[in-house]
Amino acid sequence: MKAAVVYEAGKPPVFADFEAPAAKAGEELITVKAAALTHFTKARASGAHYSASASLPAIAGSDGVGVTQDGRRVYFILPGAPFGAMAEVTRVRAGHCIPVPEGIDDIAAAALANPGMSAWAALVHRAQLKQGDTVIINGATGIAGRLAVQLAKHLGAGKVIATARDEAALASVKALGADVVIPMHLDGTGPDGSSRFEEAIREQCKEGVDVVVDYLWGKSAQTIIAAVAKTVEDARPVRFVQVGSSSGADITLPSAALRSSAIVLMGSGIKSVPLPDLLAAVGHVFAAAVPANLRIATRVLPLSDVQTAWDHDGGKARVVFVPT
Repeated sequence: MKAAVVYEAGKPPVFADFEAPAAKAGEELITVKAAALTHFTKARASGAHYSASASLPAIAGSDGVGVTQDGRRVYFILPGAPFGAMAEVTRVRAGHCIPVPEGIDDIAAAALANPGMSAWAALVHRAQLKQGDTVIINGATGIAGRLAVQLAKHLGAGKVIATARDEAALASVKALGADVVIPMHLDGTGPDGSSRFEEAIREQCKEGVDVVVDYLWGKSAQTIIAAVAKTVEDARPVRFVQVGSSSGADITLPSAALRSSAIVLMGSGIKSVPLPDLLAAVGHVFAAAVPANLRIATRVLPLSDVQTAWDHDGGKARVVFVPT
């Protein structure tokens, strides 16, 4: 069969022949219809993600949409190594599949699943979002951040504050439901030497913040933690959920920021959220897709283009590969 095969860690997959899988006991053999190119898939393929297998060659792709041998259309995650989602056929544990509703096509389901999973798990399983909560989405102009804004509103957030570097892109996020947008490049410093970005966050914190979903880490996350520590009063808990680190893997965290606030730091992802809950999160997102009018731009490519498309940023659109 044809597949996107990783021969060397850190190098793009190659469209090549690979031996087709045979299902073992407790597994489903799936004819793949669509598989999205995500940061998670790239990180696992490079060996950088903590859940990656070191054995090569292997097929890229951590999740996708396909049809089982008995005709069920399913979303699946974490195929059994060395097989992956970016192939004509893959094998997956039966418990790693959930049905795809009729109202969502293969491309939309593949595109929505990963960012929807991360946003739902962060908001519901980790932050335990409550009706009326004020939520900051740090890094709201990326694919996952945009979906997190939409889901936060759908789940009952009273106020959603979106932050990002791209001020023009933030305007489009406001159209998705963000109540307040704060660009990170605000120039100058305030009277106490803090950045204008921190001042803008602190101004919002004066009215109370309940949840932060952080897709960036790095300097912006550090600034938000400092603003929360300096501003939120009355030991009001702020649930800070760390999801991604596109702005850096490390921050400087002053101990006083923890002692002087009721901020609760936690992560959200594989191993911090049980896999059954992550799969359930995808199911909830699929169920919400139509009533919440969830929107995610897609760019559909044949799997044969995987090598050239692998390292190209899809911009605000999610690249979805379809076997040919």
